[in-house]
Amino acid sequence: MPYKVNQEHRHRIPKARYHVKNWRDYDAALRLLGLALPVPDHTTFSRRSVDLTVAKAVRTAICPVNLVIDSTDLKVFGAGEWQRDKHGGKGRRTWRRLHLAIDPETGDNLASELTTTEDGDASQVGPLLDQISGPIASVTADGAYDGEPVYRTIAERDPAAAVIIPPRSTAVPSSTAETAPTQRDRHLRMIQERSRRGWQKAVNYGPRSLGEVAMMRYKTVIWRRLHARTLPTQRAEAAAGCKVINVMTRLGRPVSQRIT
Repeated sequence: MPYKVNQEHRHRIPKARYHVKNWRDYDAALRLLGLALPVPDHTTFSRRSVDLTVAKAVRTAICPVNLVIDSTDLKVFGAGEWQRDKHGGKGRRTWRRLHLAIDPETGDNLASELTTTEDGDASQVGPLLDQISGPIASVTADGAYDGEPVYRTIAERDPAAAVIIPPRSTAVPSSTAETAPTQRDRHLRMIQERSRRGWQKAVNYGPRSLGEVAMMRYKTVIWRRLHARTLPTQRAEAAAGCKVINVMTRLGRPVSQRIT
């Protein structure tokens, strides 16, 4: 289950193994990706990427779309680490945080934002939703996004959207929980009645794990490190990477089957 039950005992649980069932079709899809396009050298690309505009909205949703929102850190290889590798000592690590809104049905990156690590995850929900032009059916995220500001932001964007976020263990009902319960109040009540695992099954919380899959796909295909040196160029680099992932995903995705 996505929620980490009995975390202290999880080291005894063997890691699941998967087998890709459609290697032939997946390989054919990857070969369709070949494009005869001239590519500038790295210096030219880096110099001009500051003015590169990458459209983030990948498609217009006709039907209400379900979203999974998640974030991950990407490493920036700075001069401090180069000095450490060459001369020893301690180097300074720099990180950026990539925020994504995923369509769990298609695997598309519907929206992306790259920020510094000082910007909280919850603060990027609004900017992500602003990039999606179609209606939203639901927003699923982990407990880091729990809080009234996120619920309010989603309600302002689409009042009918369901918010599927596990309340924190310290969460308390609102002052109107008895007379006019909010979505968060209903989540809290259901957790009290059915336990947290029962809540996950009742609200279909499972697709949230696909957000982690999308992050792993980005880090595996594009890489877990940014090459650009400034934040504006890094944002262009990350947006372009998301576009590439979407093209590859539409051509074909591996179908994995659990074998243990």
